[in-house]
Amino acid sequence: MRKTIIAASIAAAAFAVPNLASAQAAAAAPASPHTLTGNLGLFSSYRFRGIDQTFGQPALQGGVDYSHSSGFYAGNWNSNVNQGAGFPGGNLEMDFYGGWKKTWGDWGLDVGAIYYYYPGTNSNPSDIFGVFNNRSGAALNGKVDNTEVYIGGSWKWISLKYSHAISDYFGVPGTSDSNYLDLSANYDLGNGWGINGHVGSLKFKNVTNGDYTDWKIGVTKDVAGWVFGLSYIATNAKGDCSGATTPQPYCFSNGNVNLTGGNAPFDKLKDAGRSTAVLSVMKTF
Repeated sequence: MRKTIIAASIAAAAFAVPNLASAQAAAAAPASPHTLTGNLGLFSSYRFRGIDQTFGQPALQGGVDYSHSSGFYAGNWNSNVNQGAGFPGGNLEMDFYGGWKKTWGDWGLDVGAIYYYYPGTNSNPSDIFGVFNNRSGAALNGKVDNTEVYIGGSWKWISLKYSHAISDYFGVPGTSDSNYLDLSANYDLGNGWGINGHVGSLKFKNVTNGDYTDWKIGVTKDVAGWVFGLSYIATNAKGDCSGATTPQPYCFSNGNVNLTGGNAPFDKLKDAGRSTAVLSVMKTF
């Protein structure tokens, strides 16, 4: 019996040695410098810089991100939109971005560029959308898009980001050099809970009543990787819809209009900068 036990012990040790070597080899293997992640979210409303992009309807959003250990990154993000929010003929937003970011202890730096693309959009001076959604006083012409460069800095859970348009801002003539400043905070409360806040300021070049400030406060809860959120969003953007013939720049239509009878009213109008609560659920994988 003793010899049997000793023999069994020696055999077990012989099998254990390769396993230990494999574990050590795995531990010694360098981590990949490449990271690829995806994200998916459902929102009760899509607000871009505080402005309603879906006419109060839900939005399905998602994207993919690549990053390298050197700090370089690239990605794509997408969402449905409503053509009455300034995207005539389009119902999809596609964002393509890339840049470089790095952290040093509690500090971080992020520089890059982003292109906002709305496939299928086409506006011209005879298009009713070009007249109504034009923020500058001259009808939109051609596709709706926007290109920006940005630089951001962070300290612990606070970040500040400046974005500068190097093209006409979402297709509005004469509005390049418009810019947006974003101050945000995200704080981890523990046990899956978090709170977040944001204040942003848009400077819309050459647009009367185009400048505004938006703000947000929210709470999140992580449940097995699914992040549920509730946010309150508000702005002081000019969106009064009391006069259809002379609307303020952030009074949007849902795209259904009555063109008979001269200056006939739009079927449905909405203040795109009005205060609202937004429910969401997101997942990163």
